[in-house]
Amino acid sequence: EVHVVESGGGLVQAGGSLRLSCAASGFRSDDYAIGWFLQAPGKEREGIACIRNSDHSTFYGDSVKGRFTISTDNAKKMVYLQMNSLKPEDTDIYYCGAGPRYHGGNYCPEVGYPYWGQGTLVTVSS
Repeated sequence: EVHVVESGGGLVQAGGSLRLSCAASGFRSDDYAIGWFLQAPGKEREGIACIRNSDHSTFYGDSVKGRFTISTDNAKKMVYLQMNSLKPEDTDIYYCGAGPRYHGGNYCPEVGYPYWGQGTLVTVSS
């Protein structure tokens, strides 16, 4: 059974940085994907940064390119989201999702990630 747990949310001022962590365990192979998602009210979750565990291939949404970096520590089975130059509009609950397949550098769909953490709140003050 796959388990996903996020941590690292909090309050930060605009322009500041924060790092989120995601612990994902239970996959039988090393070829799986982890993603960070946001969810607007009434909409499905949107992938903002996703990574393939086996070769560290990445996807970034347009809103975070150049500011956020997703990385993985395979030995610790952890995935991190380093968030720099944070803006008030980045305020949201950040969900970590895990799935059996990476969908390439241009696509990170919620439907491909069946395992979810509880979410962690990031608040950026102006």
